[in-house]
Amino acid sequence: MCLKTFVQALYLFYTFTSRIFSFIIGIPIANSVLMFRIIVIFLVLFTSLQAKSQEQNQQSVKGFLVYTRVINGDTLPHINLPEIIVLPPHEFHSRREFMKYAKLLRSIKKVLPYAKIVRTKFLIIQNELEKLPDENMRKEYIKYAEKTLKNDFQDEITNLTTSQGRLLIKLINRETGSTTYELIKELKGSFNAFLYQSIARIFGENLKDEYDYKGNDKLIEEIVIRVENGEY
Repeated sequence: MCLKTFVQALYLFYTFTSRIFSFIIGIPIANSVLMFRIIVIFLVLFTSLQAKSQEQNQQSVKGFLVYTRVINGDTLPHINLPEIIVLPPHEFHSRREFMKYAKLLRSIKKVLPYAKIVRTKFLIIQNELEKLPDENMRKEYIKYAEKTLKNDFQDEITNLTTSQGRLLIKLINRETGSTTYELIKELKGSFNAFLYQSIARIFGENLKDEYDYKGNDKLIEEIVIRVENGEY
């Protein structure tokens, strides 16, 4: 707002307010200084009352918002609770087995957050790509998302050990329902997926590895469940 407009608005407000006060108290107010003081007092009182009202409203609201359901005419709160799988204590038959379990636990606690981030980021990327009208804009967005992810996590991911990287590939499949190869193919195309897979195979890895929670990855699944339950 320019200075001229502001001055005009202030003058109109002053003129209107002075007439209102003159009407309320029944006498004209000719003294501009007196009028200005009255207006200031009025604004201060109004502002303080409004602030006090807001404070009272904020203090009166306690708790949090939840969904509701109407059952037999009664409105009841409806809260979705996460599923909790209760497992018996894990039994160790040797110190070597315990050390192996502890090492796997440390690796899972390190890479599981990354797998969950991949799931969240992938859903966000999919949602944004659906909004873009043409292929060029989608490619540009994928480049932007890839650059952002690299800036945020490249140093941490590159410091993972080989076994932790292999574990991350499995947990990404667990969290997203897709193998790492399938995710790359969907976002970067078949050629890039083939290229990344070829490089991974040179180092003895496989981006097409699937998570087998009932078979070879049963122990991993047990530890993940315990971590998610807050047991570890």
